[in-house]
Amino acid sequence: MEQRAVARRDVTETGLRRILIVAGVMAACLMQTLDSTITNVALPNIQGNLGASQDEGTWIVTSYTIAAIIVIPLTPWLQNRFGRRNYFLASIVGFTIASIFCGASGGLVQIILWRVVQGAFGGGLLATGQAILRDTFPPSQLGASQGIFAIGAIMGPALGPPLGGLLVDNASWNWVFDINIVPGVFATIVLLLLLKDPDTPVAGKIDVVGLVLLSAGLGSMQYVLTEGEQHYWFADPAIFLGTVVAIAALGSFVFWELFGTKAPVVDLRVLRNRSVWAGSILALALGAAIFGSTYTLPQFTQGPLGFTPTLSGMLFILRAVPIFFMTPVLVRFTGKVDARVFLGLGFVFIAVGNALQAHITTLQADYWSFSIALALTGMGASMLFVPLSIAVLGGTTPSEGPKAAAFINLSTQLGGSVSIAALSVYLDQRQYFHAVILGANATLGNANVAAFLQGNTLGALAGLVNSQALILAYADATLAISVVCVVCAPLIFIMRKPKKPAGPVEVGH
Repeated sequence: MEQRAVARRDVTETGLRRILIVAGVMAACLMQTLDSTITNVALPNIQGNLGASQDEGTWIVTSYTIAAIIVIPLTPWLQNRFGRRNYFLASIVGFTIASIFCGASGGLVQIILWRVVQGAFGGGLLATGQAILRDTFPPSQLGASQGIFAIGAIMGPALGPPLGGLLVDNASWNWVFDINIVPGVFATIVLLLLLKDPDTPVAGKIDVVGLVLLSAGLGSMQYVLTEGEQHYWFADPAIFLGTVVAIAALGSFVFWELFGTKAPVVDLRVLRNRSVWAGSILALALGAAIFGSTYTLPQFTQGPLGFTPTLSGMLFILRAVPIFFMTPVLVRFTGKVDARVFLGLGFVFIAVGNALQAHITTLQADYWSFSIALALTGMGASMLFVPLSIAVLGGTTPSEGPKAAAFINLSTQLGGSVSIAALSVYLDQRQYFHAVILGANATLGNANVAAFLQGNTLGALAGLVNSQALILAYADATLAISVVCVVCAPLIFIMRKPKKPAGPVEVGH
């Protein structure tokens, strides 16, 4: 693709204007990241109120994820086509309106449809907000801008569960969506008045083929991952067809974007930069660790442990506190210490934290039993978001920056989405495995079993075996997250040493 130098308008701000723009961007980003986890806590109540089964209710989360995953890699193109300011404002307005209709939904189909709309508008909020903050601060303050962004990116998923629990227990499930109204309106007004566009929108040919292939590929992949286990995978014709479509569409998409079009909707060539592809894999692991534990921990605590939604959600405060205090400290050192050092330490902390959590996953666990494990994962998360952005963006050219940021956000979202689907499958398999092992030992020859049956029925024994098997499965799932972090951590040695950020002139097409 022909490259030419493109002079960009300087949109650096100072004083009150910068503060207000940062507040508006943070409100929009926090609104989106909160939504990624707040719904999980309210899901049982939503299912009960709408008369949906657990499998049907899963689509309230899955529909949003599929739409968001499709839009994320399109974000740089959408910014270029419609202008970054226009696209960001439209995304905020669309997300807020969809949130209102989600909260007002009276049936399962209705809420799923509006969640699709919500995901489509919310998919690009993070990547666009990150780019806006980067340009609002001078290049020398890249660490500060990414540190502020990280507060919204990390604190949202951490605060979602406790906030969701409080809303469900003290109001209704509708408020997990209605809570987006105030920040959405605030962000729209502030940014409409103050935000400037660094580039002039470029009208060009729309890559329809690429759009169709990407949508079909990612949508089918997410469907297979979500529904495969409960439909016995390839024994179900729909799962088999979805797998074929995903492989064919994504394979064709890669070929088309690289060789079939001169105006790709997703520029895959940015992955030739080793910092970008290595960072994308690390972002997959980060998404798996953060969102995977956010999925399994509430199920364990509200299930076998019997926590209320509020108490279960409050657990994530233990993870949010170190993030809140450590992120500003880390920002001060990002320019002095190689970001890859923080990345390595971050994955170690998350791995140790999840291993410790797996060890204390028992029926005897109470709220404070999780304190050290969750504090360690919080410390690890705070060492990953900002340094990962610095390491990737600092290893790219200015023209690669927006594309790289989109890939990192896509990878984080995909990591969370794939891990939730994979952990759901893994939980079922490990529960069955442990049930078989425990059941084989639950005989009258076992003194403990014989004593138990003196005052209980065989049905009670079967229930106890299944309960213990489920607890062991949750421990295995948590340990699996730890293993993923350990396996992916060495990729930090592949990334380039971050360089100082470039100035406002960038290479475009």
